[in-house]
Amino acid sequence: MSLHVRILAGLVVGAVLGGTARTILGPASPVLAGIVDYVTDPAGQLFLRALLMIVVPLVFSSLVVGVAGIGDVRRLGRVGARTFVYTIGVSIVAVAIGLTLANTVRPGTRIDPDTRDRLLAEFGTAAEQQVQTAAASGGNPVLIFVRTLVPANPLESMARATPDMVGLMFFAIIFGAALTMIAAERAAPVVAFFGGVFDAVARIIDLVMRLAPVGVTCLLFTMTARFGFGFLVSLAWFVATVLVGLALHMFVVYPIALRLFGNVSPVDFFRRVRTVMVVAFSTSSSNATLPTALAVSERELGIPREIGSFVLTIGATANQNGTALFEGVTVLFLAQLAGVDLTIGQQLLVVYLAVLGSIGTAGVPSGSIPFIVAVLITIGINPALIAVVLGVDRLLDMCRTTLNVVGDLAAAVYVAKAEGAELKVRS
Repeated sequence: MSLHVRILAGLVVGAVLGGTARTILGPASPVLAGIVDYVTDPAGQLFLRALLMIVVPLVFSSLVVGVAGIGDVRRLGRVGARTFVYTIGVSIVAVAIGLTLANTVRPGTRIDPDTRDRLLAEFGTAAEQQVQTAAASGGNPVLIFVRTLVPANPLESMARATPDMVGLMFFAIIFGAALTMIAAERAAPVVAFFGGVFDAVARIIDLVMRLAPVGVTCLLFTMTARFGFGFLVSLAWFVATVLVGLALHMFVVYPIALRLFGNVSPVDFFRRVRTVMVVAFSTSSSNATLPTALAVSERELGIPREIGSFVLTIGATANQNGTALFEGVTVLFLAQLAGVDLTIGQQLLVVYLAVLGSIGTAGVPSGSIPFIVAVLITIGINPALIAVVLGVDRLLDMCRTTLNVVGDLAAAVYVAKAEGAELKVRS
């Protein structure tokens, strides 16, 4: 079987086994807790951390080589401008879809008070941690983004437990651009060095991905064994609103963008990126999926390496349409749950902050939660209400990460076509 089929099979097997074990043994079973704590959770985290381990060297080396490979600073500016304009435009569309659905369905008014209190009691501690994380960052989403854009110390940004990807990418772009401005004989050894780093990391990726079916099985077993799917019933309206919005963006907006801006077949595009979609869904991390996306963009789509490295690496943090949509729906949902009707001006502020948040959010599981807390504080909503969505965040995170990564690949197709590249995707 091909890799994506084996990964998908592992996903299904893990979810079924985890749900079955929870049903048979009971959620409080010490046997089930032992299996999760000492077998599946460590094994799943080993796979996930192996992917995350290579993100920093991959991001830095691929961006430096990609930017330096473009060669001309003017062309770099053109590629960057196209990526930026496309990212902002599609992200605004994503938030608009989310807010339209949230205002139409009004999921926050469809949860009974008893369920709300139970969710707050269940996840109150985790919510408090998220509030403290946002408060430690200053609580101002704009200030958070500005502080992370230009790192005071790039090495410190790389060395964090959760690396500052925005600052790291900014420094890598500046470093790569500087290489194009110095003498070629001086720049060549540096570019060759980082090219070697990129090739070595790519080899590590191949080794890690051989473990993907087992790792995915363990990740899904852990999630379903611990939480089950009971919260999906009580939060069905919220979950349905988010999923419908993600589906509209995936299967309506992206095909239109691919046809209009890339002049490629959406059907052939989705067929070629299915492995990336499965990896993104199972890991819930744009950063962890980046190695697979880079390989597929070059091998399956025919996107030149220098363009793919630039657009996909930037997109792993900056082009997160699913995150933007999710943040917009979640803020309105929690406002409705709190009995607060946001004005048009406040909703436009949510659009602005959600787009900004999609650019500055870390591409790791649940990376958007601290930013949503900061937005809630900004518009005067009790941030502790974030606890209500934590029970279903992992499932929705899997879905929106898939949308994020597909959006990165669609953006790379557009930029590559605009730069005159011949792609493997049919027109």
